[in-house]
Amino acid sequence: MTKVPQTRPGGTCYVAPMGNGRASGSSHDTIDAFVARLASIPPGPNSVNMFDRSHAANEVRRSNLTRYLEQLAERRPSTLLVGEAPGYRGMRITGVPFTNATILERGIPHFDLLGAANGYALPDQLPPVAAEPTATVMWTTLIELDFLPVLWSAFPLHPHRPGDPLSNRTPTGREAAAWSWSWQALERIFPIRAVVAVGNVAARALATSGRAVPRVRHPAHGGRAEFASGLRPLLDDGVIA
Repeated sequence: MTKVPQTRPGGTCYVAPMGNGRASGSSHDTIDAFVARLASIPPGPNSVNMFDRSHAANEVRRSNLTRYLEQLAERRPSTLLVGEAPGYRGMRITGVPFTNATILERGIPHFDLLGAANGYALPDQLPPVAAEPTATVMWTTLIELDFLPVLWSAFPLHPHRPGDPLSNRTPTGREAAAWSWSWQALERIFPIRAVVAVGNVAARALATSGRAVPRVRHPAHGGRAEFASGLRPLLDDGVIA
């Protein structure tokens, strides 16, 4: 039977003070409201909303995402890293950005984040796929830099090739634009002072929304060293923290 992490009575209602001048405090600025809105929107063609209410396993993913955002709210990160889209071996399974099944269960002890001991669980009947390697690269780099940002994607649903749900594809500009509200909502939930685009897809999506932000190399496909070398000067110069 699937185990669902327990939430506190009354639900989650974190509204972090703003560091960027935007107004906060609306219903969509709470974590519960954010996850509920995420779950309520139907996916488009060739994409999967792993938070909707079409499958019982998605309740576990919603709980994992809620717990992740709760833990971040306790730590008050001021930087938002926006990547491309969830992969079928990572967030599509776990519900948490830049994680895979192993990372979700074992956690990140360096930040006391994630892990079964912190209330995370995996859905039943997982697909027989290897762990998403980009997740491991991401967290290895963040640990080395001792840097804990909010992680998200320009298109937070799982885009796949037609007829092949166990695949990945690049989200379209239209898809990313339709979901720009999600990363903008996270700016209001957390005291975000800086946004960084991780890769070209995210950079184009943010630019389309009128945002000029730093861009770093995506850590996938051998990009770990350039990803780290892109973040280091931003940390050293105080652009991100």
